Amino acid sequence: MRLKGKSALITGSARGIGRAFAEAYVREGATVAIADINREAAEKTAAAIGDNAYAVKLDVTDQASIDTAVKAVESKTGGLDILINNAALFDLAPIVEISRASYEKLFSVNVAGTLFMLQAAARSMIARGKGGRIINMASQAGRRGEPLVAVYCATKAAVISLTQSAGLDLIKHRINVNGIAPGVVDSDMWDEVDALFAKYENRPKGEKKRLVGEGVPYGRMGKPEDLAGMAVFLASDEAEYIVAQTYNVDGGQWMS
Repeated sequence: MRLKGKSALITGSARGIGRAFAEAYVREGATVAIADINREAAEKTAAAIGDNAYAVKLDVTDQASIDTAVKAVESKTGGLDILINNAALFDLAPIVEISRASYEKLFSVNVAGTLFMLQAAARSMIARGKGGRIINMASQAGRRGEPLVAVYCATKAAVISLTQSAGLDLIKHRINVNGIAPGVVDSDMWDEVDALFAKYENRPKGEKKRLVGEGVPYGRMGKPEDLAGMAVFLASDEAEYIVAQTYNVDGGQWMS
């Protein structure tokens, strides 16, 4: 088991990609905090995964909540070894219809939430003196612009940039910061994305999801489980010499 004895916190992990990561980490021997704004959902997920998973209430837009979550992990396991910044929101609109409220909400969760969660984890890891791993969830949307997705694309581009800067700064503490950039992933979130595209592109529900799946060179949309191998690898000793990188795991959709 590649993560035996490690303690991890995964934000937004009550469902979807975060849950798949939590399940993979437990299989690899880690103890995992299912950190989510929905405490009830986090408790159900933790119970389903087993004894090595436990629920932590977390709102990444609230500094007190972030600090409390990190302290809860320290109290439960003795320290934090791995953080995955997975919590994120999505919205879309034409440039002339973007609202300030939508902009601020997405940047508050996707960028500020990632930065200040990373910061709290890094402080904990530095104080403990054993290094650590931080994995930020970016997106292929952060590699390019899209006509209806300007704000989300900008947030994920910021995550890639933060990963580079934090990676270069924290490696002196033996904290490796890296990222994962998924493509289109068949999850609860993409059902919400499909509904928004249906509205703005005047499509029947389900058509956009079908089309983007057909457009993936691999031949289908990704599944949350398709990303778990990279998440395990980046948290393992095998990734010791990898610093400030963001890896595409997208079935061939984007090459960089």
